[in-house]
Amino acid sequence: MSTHRKTPLKIEVTESHQCSVDLRLKILHGLPFFADLPHADIEQINRLFHEYGYPPNETICFAGDAAERLFVLADGRVKLMRYSTSGKNILLDMLKPGEFFGSLSAQDNDVYPDTAEAQTQTCVLSIRAADFHRVLEKYPKVALKVLEITSARLYEARERVRQLSALTVEGRVANVLLVLGRKFGKRSDVGLLIESPLARDDLAAMTGTTTESASRVMSQFQKDGLIRTGRKWVSILDQSALERIAEAESE
Repeated sequence: MSTHRKTPLKIEVTESHQCSVDLRLKILHGLPFFADLPHADIEQINRLFHEYGYPPNETICFAGDAAERLFVLADGRVKLMRYSTSGKNILLDMLKPGEFFGSLSAQDNDVYPDTAEAQTQTCVLSIRAADFHRVLEKYPKVALKVLEITSARLYEARERVRQLSALTVEGRVANVLLVLGRKFGKRSDVGLLIESPLARDDLAAMTGTTTESASRVMSQFQKDGLIRTGRKWVSILDQSALERIAEAESE
């Protein structure tokens, strides 16, 4: 792949014990279901959240376990994974600060749908499901927003399955790079840098293919001048070309 040995990624992560009250309040204010609540209410809700730090590669919650908590990423990166019926590990998403995972359900005996793993050093805020349910009871508008978000996530999951079944490997890889570029991309001297570690096995898990196939496609994309890549980092050089590949392969 690339001859660049020094990674351009510079993800600065706050130590868990330094996750300040101001940062916590900012993160909670930014959650879509809390966005319309006044600051005083957010301060009250903040007291229900506990703070945890996780090192890279540590599991935060396992798919199938009792869904006892809702988690909010305050700092760092987290991977969401799900195992298919064939036993393959599917990487569903990479999360950045301000995103949430775990239990949004008000039902008893619910389980976590996905496994969450720290990708970098992380600071995670966590609220017990029972406490979150009391918040939903107190704020009906929050409950309605949670229903909207749950519905949107189901649609996104169905769309993801459609893409995995309809697109070729080239189309899937191009599509994932574009999605990650929109989510994590930052203009830099190496192009549109995806500011999240991205290993070949991660890319394979997100596109439903083998690591070898993902590496082959990435090598071709780099040879064609569409991307620039090194150890666990990727930057996009020609977004339009990737869009054409994704669109063409879906026809």
